[in-house]
Amino acid sequence: MAPKKQEAKLRIDITTLFPSLFASVFGESLVKKAQEKNLVQINLVNLRDFAKNKHQTVDDKPYGGGSGMILRVDILARAIEAQKSQSRQAKVILLTPQGKVFEQKTAKRLAKESHLILVCGHYEGVDERVHRYLADEEISIGNYILTGGEIPAMAFIDSITRLIPGVVGKKSSIEEESLEGGSLKYPVYTRPFNFRGHKVPKILLSGNHQKIADWRHQQRVARTTHKRPDLLRNTEGLKGG
Repeated sequence: MAPKKQEAKLRIDITTLFPSLFASVFGESLVKKAQEKNLVQINLVNLRDFAKNKHQTVDDKPYGGGSGMILRVDILARAIEAQKSQSRQAKVILLTPQGKVFEQKTAKRLAKESHLILVCGHYEGVDERVHRYLADEEISIGNYILTGGEIPAMAFIDSITRLIPGVVGKKSSIEEESLEGGSLKYPVYTRPFNFRGHKVPKILLSGNHQKIADWRHQQRVARTTHKRPDLLRNTEGLKGG
C-alpha cells in the first residue's frame, strides 16, 4: 500500500468567478515550488458551480435600486460552506476595500493558519450579509479600486506563501527584507564594483562583519526616515545595530 500523502502546511481555497486568471501566476516562481513541495495547497473554486439555474447566475440587482450587480449571499454561502466542510480550522477572508489594509504583520499571522478561504468580490460588491455573517476577516491590499478580488488574492497568496518554513531557502533572506521589523532594507550591491563612476561602498569590501552590520543598520534607519517615514510608528526594526 502506498504511503498516505502528507497534508500541506497551509491550504488556500480561492472562491472566484475567474479561476483561469490564476494559472500563470501560481505556475511560476516560489509559489509553484511551494506547491510541488506540498508546503501549500491552492484550490480554485468557481463560484458559478454553486449556482442553481442553467445560466449559472451568481449576481442580481441591488434592492433599493442603483447601478451594477451584487454577488448573492446564498450562492457564496454554499461555496464557502462546502470549503469549510473540509476543515475545522478554516478562516474565511473577504478581499474588499472595506477591510483592514494588508501589512507584513498580517501576512506573518495568517501564514500560521492551516486553512484559508479567500473570497474574491466582483461587480459592485457582495451582499452585506457576506461581510457580517460569513467572513471571519476583511482585508484590503490598498486604497485604490480594482475590478475584482483576483489580483488582491494573488498578492495575498504570494506574500503569505513565502513565509511558510521551507519555501524560501534561507530564513535570513526573509528576516532582512524590507518591511520586516517596520523598516526598509539596507542598500545592496553586486558586480561590477565601478559602474560609470558609481562605486560600491568600501565598507562592504572590508571583511569586518561588525562594521558592515552597523553600516547596514544606519542605512536602514536613514532610508526608512527619508523614503517611508510612515513606518516609523513601528520602530522594532530600528532599535540597536
